[in-house]
Amino acid sequence: MNLQIRASLRYGQDFRLEVDHDIPLTGVTGLFGRSGCGKTSLLRLIAGLERVKDASVLFGEQQWQSGRRFVPLHKRRIGLVFQEHSLLPHLSVLDNLLYGYQRTPRNLRRLHLPEVARMLGLEDLLDRRIDQLSGGQRQRVSLGRALLSSPQLLLLDEPMAALDTQTKREIMPFLTRLAVESGIPIIMVSHSPDEIQRLADRVVFMRAGAIDRIETIREAMARADSPLFDDAGAASILEGPVGEADEHGVKAFGSPQTRLWVPASHTPAAQGIVRLRVLARDVSLSLVDPQQISIQNHLAVTIERIDPPRQGRVVVACRTSDAQLLLAEITPRAVDQLGLAEGKQLFALIKSVALLG
Repeated sequence: MNLQIRASLRYGQDFRLEVDHDIPLTGVTGLFGRSGCGKTSLLRLIAGLERVKDASVLFGEQQWQSGRRFVPLHKRRIGLVFQEHSLLPHLSVLDNLLYGYQRTPRNLRRLHLPEVARMLGLEDLLDRRIDQLSGGQRQRVSLGRALLSSPQLLLLDEPMAALDTQTKREIMPFLTRLAVESGIPIIMVSHSPDEIQRLADRVVFMRAGAIDRIETIREAMARADSPLFDDAGAASILEGPVGEADEHGVKAFGSPQTRLWVPASHTPAAQGIVRLRVLARDVSLSLVDPQQISIQNHLAVTIERIDPPRQGRVVVACRTSDAQLLLAEITPRAVDQLGLAEGKQLFALIKSVALLG
C-alpha cells in the first residue's frame, strides 16, 4: 500500500512545505531531518489536522483529500501518539486503553485488550492511576490506546523526545515489538539517527520543507554520506535471531555462518529477528583469522567498495556471507599495507561493546 501526497503550503514568510511523493506503507517509515524541516507539518497533513487548499492525500484506494473532498481525522481511522501523552488523568490505565476501543465499531475492531496489553507489557498496570506511572509507562499506555482503536495507520510524532535516556532504552523494545506484531503501518517523526536506525524499515529524508529522498534503511546506511551517521560516525545495521544468554552472560546473534557473541545487556528484549548497530570505528580488518586474541567476534567478509579518505580515515564497505553490509573505518595507511581492493576476502574483527540493542 502507498500513501500519495501532493501539497504546497506556506507558513509565515520563510517556510514552505512542498510535497509530491508516493510513500510505501509497510512496516515503519521514519520521517527524518533537522528541527524545522517540515516533518511534523507533513504528519499533520497526513492526519487531516491541516486542511490545505488544493492538496491531495490518497491512502491506498481511499481518497482522504482531493479538491473539495476532505475526510476529517476521526473518519480516516488514524492512531496518533505525540511527544507528551494525552491520557485522561481521572481514568485508570484500563479505562484509558478502552476509551478508543469502545468507540470503535465492533466490525472494525482488529486488535483487542489482551494482545495489546501483552504487546506493550501493560498487564500488571491496568488498575493503576495515570499519575502512578513513569514517563515510559505513560507513553506505552498512549500507544496501547491508539492501537485499540484499530487504526489503519499509526502516526508517531517524536514519541520518545520527552523521555530520558534510560526510559528511551526501556521503551525501545516495546516499539520494536509493536511494529512487528501489530501489522499496522507506522509513520514516525524523529530527528534521532539512533531511533531511525533501530526502528525504521525505510526513511523519508526531509530538508527545508521538501523530501530529499526515500530509501530503505539498508540503502540509507550503505551511503558513505548518510545523514543517519551522527557524531559517532559511520555505522552498520545487522539483522538476525538472538539466542539465550550462556553462563558467561553473552548471547549468540545471527546465523551459524555469521555468528556473533553479544553481551546480554546490549541486546533487545524483543523475540524473533532483531537489529544490532555496529559502529564502523569499532571494526578492524585482518587478512587472517586471528585465534589468540581477546576480540571474540570474527566474520569472514568480502570488500564491496572502498570510499575515498575523509579526515584521515577510510570507510571500507564489506559483505558478510549472508549478504549484509558491514562498514569498517581504518586509516589510508592500513589500506595500503593490507593491499585492500574490491573483491578481496578477509576477516572483520568486531568489538562486542560496539553492538547496541
